[in-house]
Amino acid sequence: MSLKPFNSINVNGKRVLVRVDFNVPIEQKKILDDFRIQQTLPTIKLLKEKGAKKIILISHLGRPSKRDEKLSLELIAEYLEKLINEKIYFLKAPIGKKLLEEIENIPDNSIILLENIRFYKEEEGNNRNFAKELAKTADCFINEAFSVSHRKTASLCAITEFLPSYLGKLLEKEIANLDKVLEKPEKPLVIILGGAKTKDKLPLVEKFLEKADYILLGGVIANTILKANGFSIGQSLFEKEVINEAKEIGSKKAQIVLPGDFVVLNKENKKQIKELGLIDNDESIFDIGPTTINSFSGIISKARTVFFNGPMGKFEDIRFSKGTNEITKAILKNKKAFSVIGGGETITSFKDLSFKSKVSDSIFLSTGGGAMLEYLANKSLPGLATIKNIS
Repeated sequence: MSLKPFNSINVNGKRVLVRVDFNVPIEQKKILDDFRIQQTLPTIKLLKEKGAKKIILISHLGRPSKRDEKLSLELIAEYLEKLINEKIYFLKAPIGKKLLEEIENIPDNSIILLENIRFYKEEEGNNRNFAKELAKTADCFINEAFSVSHRKTASLCAITEFLPSYLGKLLEKEIANLDKVLEKPEKPLVIILGGAKTKDKLPLVEKFLEKADYILLGGVIANTILKANGFSIGQSLFEKEVINEAKEIGSKKAQIVLPGDFVVLNKENKKQIKELGLIDNDESIFDIGPTTINSFSGIISKARTVFFNGPMGKFEDIRFSKGTNEITKAILKNKKAFSVIGGGETITSFKDLSFKSKVSDSIFLSTGGGAMLEYLANKSLPGLATIKNIS
């Protein structure tokens, strides 16, 4: 795959279209986590320094099926304006002639944010004509949205047919750090997977069966594999549609380490620690147990490369946060390992432990979730494979 590096682009005097991911959690008109916004700031700053005539930002928010003012990016524009202390021109005009006129009337050296790109059904359909109209707004395109680059959409894929296209600075950083896990990682290599989305994670388990020294599993993915292999998990969540695939993975479990004990609740809401094989039909798993925590933490302490995606249980409930928090602490304590952490819930668990004050160069926080998993499993993404310079 031939990727055009960010440093090879000459943006001086050019209008630059940048696909970013400002899809951040919002509650009561308040941004709860600006991590993804913060990660794009160095690229915006660098484009300004390189003399870009106009920086035109494209993003989505949520999954609207049509225009929905509750998912407008206007709040993001206001937040970004305060963050960088510079006016952000927010344009609601539809893609087409009117939008081009509005962009033309904005002063040079300005930053522009377009309305939610998912307000257009053509975006999800990767529509070429829509992408062609969007491309008229700029002279070149930069993909700085790693977290959605596993989606085949107009603002990521079709757009590259009409503009010289490049990887963004953040996207390059994402790839470089994930490649440290994929290509000749320092051993022992420990992969830690939890949470749900078992269908997305099983290919990654398969990929690392021969590469990793240990694959530690918790959450719904562990429940699903245990269920597939005949263990009682009571009323616990699992993903029925991938039971057959999970059974095949479970039969190859030389390096796979599954939980041996759990924190469970019964129908009376009584919390208990139960060992594998002793879970009653009316009980549900909500976290890994203390023996598993010690086992996983011991393995992590000896690692030299760590990849962590997905909580060990229902960590947002304080009663079931210990497993995820202890795994997080084990990673933070291991100063000799290079670690990649990704996925929204996993990042949140780190921040809950005041992660920012403890971050070091040996820990990389990825903006990706599904994109990160797909890249590690296939070393390719639709939004990367289409990057080419057509000039």
